[in-house]
Amino acid sequence: MAYLRNENPSGSRAGCIFCDLPAEHRDAENLIVHRGQLAYVMLNRYPYNNGHMLVVPYQHVDTLEALDAPALAELMLLAKQALTALREMYHAQAFNLGVNIGTAAGAGIADHVHMHIVPRWTADSNFMTTVASTRVIPEDLDETYRLAVQHWPAGDAT
Repeated sequence: MAYLRNENPSGSRAGCIFCDLPAEHRDAENLIVHRGQLAYVMLNRYPYNNGHMLVVPYQHVDTLEALDAPALAELMLLAKQALTALREMYHAQAFNLGVNIGTAAGAGIADHVHMHIVPRWTADSNFMTTVASTRVIPEDLDETYRLAVQHWPAGDAT
């Protein structure tokens, strides 16, 4: 898997990755699972667990307070749809949902707010995490993408 070898097939990006990727209209390559009117859902290229999704507003702001109300509402509706898809895909037992606002909170891309949705299972943290500070992701991102698109719920407002 290219991301494990620290390869960047897109080259280095000067702009905002969360603004640039949807503008490219290469959704499968960029792991964009679903597009709403004001936000979109993509897979995290460097996942914490299988199925780790990001819900990203198109509006380039650094905090939830700066989002307009319709974008904030769609962010939550897309999170709900992501939960539905992930339950069908992996029968996840639980989820972590989070927004890291600012670098001090751990935001890797601090200037464009986004929500993480991480499916979880009992004992999903194994010896690799404890001993080597490494996560083992047993599914290729292309397969995760295929499953996510296949299981994305139809019929919601977004």
